[in-house]
Amino acid sequence: MAAEQMATGEIRPVPPRPLDEIDHDILRILQTDGRASIRSVAERVHVSRANAYARINRLVEDSVIQGFTARVDHERAGQGAAAYITLKIVQNSWRTVRAQLKELPGAAHIALVSGDFDVLLLVHTPDNRALRELVLTRIQSIPEVLSTRTLLVFEETDLDPA
Repeated sequence: MAAEQMATGEIRPVPPRPLDEIDHDILRILQTDGRASIRSVAERVHVSRANAYARINRLVEDSVIQGFTARVDHERAGQGAAAYITLKIVQNSWRTVRAQLKELPGAAHIALVSGDFDVLLLVHTPDNRALRELVLTRIQSIPEVLSTRTLLVFEETDLDPA
């Protein structure tokens, strides 16, 4: 993450540089196909390869792009059960709970939210038995978790950002 060190020794994050339409187009292309070549990206956004390369590097340096991943068909990968789990947690325990949730097998997304619950967690597990074990044994044993509610996912569709 880009950061600057102050004279006092304090490190503050540097705000990202503003994005233009070409940057947004590059992001859409890479979200759809993270393996797109620099040449392909450059051609599609009508800039030189050097310009596309420099823009992608800047987006990575500014932490706008935080990595390149593969979209996985969880069912075909042996993770046929999915659920959103809502959690009510002890006030001011978000960082502690988040660190423990990140370690859970199958945790795909964790969000601190407002409303009737505090945390929304998306998990993928091999089956409902593993899901039950994850909720009852792992999540509910976290001391800062006050309650959970599990919402089974019957079908998922990833939206193409293009």
